[in-house]
Amino acid sequence: MTDGGFSVEVTGQGAGELPADEEHLVVRAMLQTFDELGERPPGLAVRCVNRIPQARGLGSSSAAIVGGVQLARGLVRGGLGLLDDEAALRIAARIEGHPDNVAPCLLGGFTVAWTEGTGARAVRLDPAEGVCPTVFVPSERGYTATARAALPSEVPHRDAAFNAGRSALFTHAVTSDPALLFPATEDRLHQGYRAGGMPGTASLVAALRSVGVAAVVSGAGPTVLALTEVPGDFHPGAHWHSEVLGVDGVGAVVKGGMVEHAERGPVAAGRKS
Repeated sequence: MTDGGFSVEVTGQGAGELPADEEHLVVRAMLQTFDELGERPPGLAVRCVNRIPQARGLGSSSAAIVGGVQLARGLVRGGLGLLDDEAALRIAARIEGHPDNVAPCLLGGFTVAWTEGTGARAVRLDPAEGVCPTVFVPSERGYTATARAALPSEVPHRDAAFNAGRSALFTHAVTSDPALLFPATEDRLHQGYRAGGMPGTASLVAALRSVGVAAVVSGAGPTVLALTEVPGDFHPGAHWHSEVLGVDGVGAVVKGGMVEHAERGPVAAGRKS
């Protein structure tokens, strides 16, 4: 904390592009959480170590929001008790607009999230052993608003029913039987409609699925997510960077003024004294 003013130092992804003042998403999330706690400091100096590529469908905004919420909880005396994880989720989802990405970022594991009258809710489940996440990240960016604009206002009933069944199957597959992830990741509601705006992404998803990999568009894209093992001789092309990821089993925690995921290093922000 400082005597006055807000400053942000960003290293890694987004350095030189993101706001360096109270307009930064981490600080905005911190300020809203401070207000919920009834205690706002006069100033902040925040250091963000960004490892998530921006505008790729990987949840960078959710990570920033959860990082800010957790930092505020950690900086206020007794903040973790004053705001439990359910309250933190509601704040994060309100800032993000939905709980889909902030829930797993906060809680870890595999989450099922929804919104009801009191706000966002989520339950955390443990992924099965055979889930092997790999991301294929392109150099170009994509934007959620553009991807959403490609979706129709109405869809055929048969397609809605198809995806409802696949959603239920996916929960079983990802927690109990990864062998079923391939059929569980079939989709008729969004990937086809968005394919024209992301032809490279659509082609890579099709190529991976042609060799039996349970591949999907990650978030709004353009990143591709594979949930089962990718053959060693599969080559996505020069424009894609691939990385095998672990599954975080703990979620975001506050330790020594830093927001961390237990199985990695600092991922959101840290405090300067």
